[in-house]
Amino acid sequence: MLEFEAWWLLAIPLFFGLGWFAARYEAALGRSGRRRDGAGLPDAYFRGLNFLLNEQSDKAIDAFIDVVRLDPETVDLHFALGNLFRRRGETDRAIRVHLNLVERGGLDALQREHALFELGQDYLKAGLLDRAEDAFVRLEGTRYGAPALHHRLEIAQMVRDWPLAIRLAERLQRDRGENRARDIAHFRCELAARALAGESGSRFDHARRELDQAQQVDASHPRPRLLRGEVAAAEGDHAAAIEAWRGVERDSPEWLALVAPGWLAAFTALGRRDEGIDALEAVHREHPSIDAFTALATARAERDGGAASVAWAEQALQAAPSLLGLERLLAMKAALRRSDEQAEVELAQRLIQAQARRLSRYVCSHCGFKARQFYWQCPGCNRWDTYAPRRSEELERG
Repeated sequence: MLEFEAWWLLAIPLFFGLGWFAARYEAALGRSGRRRDGAGLPDAYFRGLNFLLNEQSDKAIDAFIDVVRLDPETVDLHFALGNLFRRRGETDRAIRVHLNLVERGGLDALQREHALFELGQDYLKAGLLDRAEDAFVRLEGTRYGAPALHHRLEIAQMVRDWPLAIRLAERLQRDRGENRARDIAHFRCELAARALAGESGSRFDHARRELDQAQQVDASHPRPRLLRGEVAAAEGDHAAAIEAWRGVERDSPEWLALVAPGWLAAFTALGRRDEGIDALEAVHREHPSIDAFTALATARAERDGGAASVAWAEQALQAAPSLLGLERLLAMKAALRRSDEQAEVELAQRLIQAQARRLSRYVCSHCGFKARQFYWQCPGCNRWDTYAPRRSEELERG
């Protein structure tokens, strides 16, 4: 029953096209004085309807294709068929239908633009990004110019052409009044991250320039500050790194956990380890995070020794219970036990490892894509800012 319902939902555009086609045929017959009882409609039309009613979708589509071949005036039926093919994932057939319309003579300008826009979407769905881009560029200045620009922005992000993405987003913001500040800030951050990962001698300056512009566009987003701190830390300027991350601690404290190890390393490098631990603990009490917990446990073990760090971890887990934290605590305890006791602790740790791994993923709030590492842009749905800076266990706990 579910398959039947899904098919009928997909067939809705086709029925619109068929209804238009039948009405047009009958109107034409009426004007010419011929019978209006359906005798003028091609036999393939009725065969197609019969196949649809008998849930033989593939045969129905083949029959309607015959209708299109018999009557070249059935433009709307072409569109209905092409869209149905694309929704069914048959992008090669959708491309043939819409390309035939684009290349057909006798179409008016609006119909040709419509066909070109549909063809661009076919190419996009098929992963033929260069052809899709070319189709959408050709729609500049037409009634499809705005949606084509959105698709071009989508393609630019897919191929990670961030300079082009910035230009297109700025056009949408300037010409269409859309708020694209957050998108542009992310694109600038992507360029900064790319520069930081490079080997050029000017990579730090390049990264800082991009981050300056990102903060000018969207001063409230934590990402430029987090990345600015990473740039400073990579340069060895620990004071500048702390200054950048202090802004995150003040305005977006829940995001500080993403750089918890770097935060503690920067304070330690300046001989201020205690200050760094105390500040991060204060944030962790208000915004518990397994990432902050792990970084603090490691720092306390180095400073206070294993027994003291275990005592702190037990107290922290009582305040904010966590299976992921418990796994970490058991690992800390195993390192302190005698060999006969260590096996027992390690057994308990192994028993919870599988469940802990399941709960350790970051989860996209839009499509549910789970990832081991944090992403600003979801690899599943390509949306920005859909990952919280917390693991799935913390999200389930609320």
